[in-house]
Amino acid sequence: MTSETVVYSARKIITMNPSRPVATHVAVRDGRIIATGTADELIAGGARLDTRFADKVLMPGFVEGHSHIMEGLMWKQPYVGAFDRRSPEGKVVSGVPDIDAIVARLQQAEAEMPDDGSPLYAWGFDPLHIGGKMLTRQDLDKVSTKRPVLVVHASFHINNVNTLTLERAELLRATDISGVVAGADGLASGELQGIPARMRLFRALGHNPLAGTITEADVRRYAASSCVQGVTTITDLHNDLNDPTIAVYRSVTGEADFGVRLVPALAAVSHTPEQAIAKLESLRDHAGDKLHYGIVKLVVDGSIQGFTARLRWPGYHNGAANGLWYIAPDELPRLVEAYHRAGVQLHIHTNGDEATEVALDAIEAAQVAAPRPDHRHTLQHCQMASAAQFRRMKNLGVCVNLFANHLYYWGDAHYELTMGPERAARLDATGTAQRIGVPFAIHSDAPVTPLAPLFTAWCAVNRVSSSGRVLGRDTEALTVEQALAAITIGAAYTLKMDHLVGSIETGKFADFVVLDDDPLSVAPERLKDIAVWGTVVGGLVKEAPRA
Repeated sequence: MTSETVVYSARKIITMNPSRPVATHVAVRDGRIIATGTADELIAGGARLDTRFADKVLMPGFVEGHSHIMEGLMWKQPYVGAFDRRSPEGKVVSGVPDIDAIVARLQQAEAEMPDDGSPLYAWGFDPLHIGGKMLTRQDLDKVSTKRPVLVVHASFHINNVNTLTLERAELLRATDISGVVAGADGLASGELQGIPARMRLFRALGHNPLAGTITEADVRRYAASSCVQGVTTITDLHNDLNDPTIAVYRSVTGEADFGVRLVPALAAVSHTPEQAIAKLESLRDHAGDKLHYGIVKLVVDGSIQGFTARLRWPGYHNGAANGLWYIAPDELPRLVEAYHRAGVQLHIHTNGDEATEVALDAIEAAQVAAPRPDHRHTLQHCQMASAAQFRRMKNLGVCVNLFANHLYYWGDAHYELTMGPERAARLDATGTAQRIGVPFAIHSDAPVTPLAPLFTAWCAVNRVSSSGRVLGRDTEALTVEQALAAITIGAAYTLKMDHLVGSIETGKFADFVVLDDDPLSVAPERLKDIAVWGTVVGGLVKEAPRA
């Protein structure tokens, strides 16, 4: 029996397909695109016309190439960031402006918890957004002295904890351990940076709250967030992929009404290369149209705003000590070569330019030892890369996924504290990538910053900080067309999925975002304000929830 052909009409269809960039109709059968064109071209032979989007604008579903399942998990916990955020239910959750407001929100959450000593977790804090005020153990002791209290920094590279938690982890007096920040009294302040201190913390708690058991509800919440923001393909770019998680992913993505394609990346930190390569091979049987395995994540350094990224000379603008190596520079080449030889695509976190240089050295050594065409190893964040490093990327076949949202959320801090005016102007240098010809995407790193590709595109086009400061717009800004490509076909390319998603053309999945307005017609400064009606994923129409 022949499946039904449905032809969707729209006010405009932006295809991201250069051979037919604009259309008014798209024909879909069996979850895939037959063709785009006009009504006369497509409505024939019994095709059914669907006019529900007649006043809307269709684009390829947005592809978020760097985000995390924590966007689904963290909304179960109190949010204590300074900026308003939108929940998976479409509700706007207000930010908190200072330490007193953070403590008050946590006290309210603690009062609603059972009196069983279970931990209280919260997320989103960043001192740079509240005037540099630190969240100390004494602040969190006001929330509770009877249960562990742990606040996850907005970068997800730092935790702030109360005194009880430090005592359980035997870290209160262990300021000689890397990452344990001392307070004015000589004891631990409550801020724990980097891997060694945080791993000791997680052992004391009995688990890592950022890598806990993922439930089907968490994954569905992640999909709901995706629909709210028009995302049809999304990553979970650092996951241990233990057996329970694999089972949950397989079950939920196999549901007929699941509304997003999920691309998990195996966390290299929890596996030897041999273990990871074997696991990826075994996961082939778990994949499907909405679940795509095959990539590995390496994390080389920390975050710039947390002063844990590794920078080349002259280092941090305010004179802070250089950051932390999460993978030792002499260890990285061995890891990269092992995965490269096995044909695994690597996504490598490098925030600072010293970390980027070390990663490029490792990729070059692997290419010399075992030449491999079209590997598409991708540097993630890569915020301070120089023009010379972008030229190396081009020559090595490396892609880059730049953290455009950083310009808004931490642009002022980079201008004033971390990078200084000149270097801050080339932060997340999308213009340089475009000029040199490095394949690139832009991303949110949700839940570090909000999952919202139109906002991410707005950041790359306008390059404005939260205070209104313009950073490198003349040299590094993208056009609207270029920014839209970066959140569709560009992101799909970095995931080696551009044959399946990222444009509206024959044979690809019928994945669309449905918009209320045309991003190519509105003023560039209004790009982030275009409303998302919902998505279509493999022909399945999903209207976004609205609070």
